[in-house]
Amino acid sequence: MKGKKQKFAVFDIDGTIFRSSLLIELVEALIQEGYFPASARKNYELELNLWQDRKGNYDDYIGKVIETYLAHIKGLPLDEVIEVAERALIFKKNRVYRYTRDLVDKLQKDHFMLAISHSPYHIVEPFARVMGFNKVYAFLYEIDEDGFLTGKVQYQDLIVRKDLILQRAIEKENLTLAGSVGVGDTDSDAPMLKMVSRPIAFNPNSGLYKIAKRNRWEIVVERKDVIYKI
Repeated sequence: MKGKKQKFAVFDIDGTIFRSSLLIELVEALIQEGYFPASARKNYELELNLWQDRKGNYDDYIGKVIETYLAHIKGLPLDEVIEVAERALIFKKNRVYRYTRDLVDKLQKDHFMLAISHSPYHIVEPFARVMGFNKVYAFLYEIDEDGFLTGKVQYQDLIVRKDLILQRAIEKENLTLAGSVGVGDTDSDAPMLKMVSRPIAFNPNSGLYKIAKRNRWEIVVERKDVIYKI
């Protein structure tokens, strides 16, 4: 017989806790260490510049980074990629938002902490572990019998649906929606946020902002050293 159900908090990671994308940091580290060719950066350089100049959008940029990762990760040994990820985190793990960092510290005292991310598991998991999360769901990349990455994502149809992943976690970990908290920054997080008792749109993109405003969710914006609650 299962024990008493536990309340939980669920967080997106990239742009919500971490002030960038863990996937971007991993790709850059793989280029710097010679696992990816230096020319790989050219695949997303245009979209990066357009986004930085506010002439393009972030989705186009991150889409090109994902494309680059998938194109070059095939054939690399997973254990070495994990080591690169952990080395990258030594320098980048503290680049987090103050609001969500403090909220994680507060909630982990009496909530089961869940992280759901679309970045690779082998960089999300060590980051989330340091932050104090109990369970991590992220993109798992297939490996062959010799431990080399094939370039294919496992369970992709499931992991892209954060609401489905959250429902699975609730059932598996004996959690309750009563008293639950959810934090995300893009409209892809909205299905997950709709499930929880206290949804928080943190530094939301325009899509999530409109959804949050319509549903009267908490909207929090952190800019420099000021935190605004809308």
